[in-house]
Amino acid sequence: NLQNEYITHKIAEKTDYWFHVKNRPGSHVVMLCHGEEPPARDFTEAAEIAALFSSVEEVGGQIPVDYTFVRNLKKPVGAKPGLVIYHTNWTAYVTPIAEQINARRVK
Repeated sequence: NLQNEYITHKIAEKTDYWFHVKNRPGSHVVMLCHGEEPPARDFTEAAEIAALFSSVEEVGGQIPVDYTFVRNLKKPVGAKPGLVIYHTNWTAYVTPIAEQINARRVK
């Protein structure tokens, strides 16, 4: 939760994109954009990473991942670290394949 809090509120800028599995606990994924619009494939890959590192246990199915601009996130007063709410978002449905995602990791 502290890592989610850090990347979402300290590293990310308001125009970066934030990804999280819909209605489930899991890692926050932030796509740093540096003021540019990323290619469509980057959105899919970020959603797949969020799905892989979530609490979703189903394997091989389509997992809904919400994404929005960081500026649309709000931390409720007194909320525990990492908790955010948002209302303006899109949803991607992805099937994460661990081997493919791990192959893209920077070593």
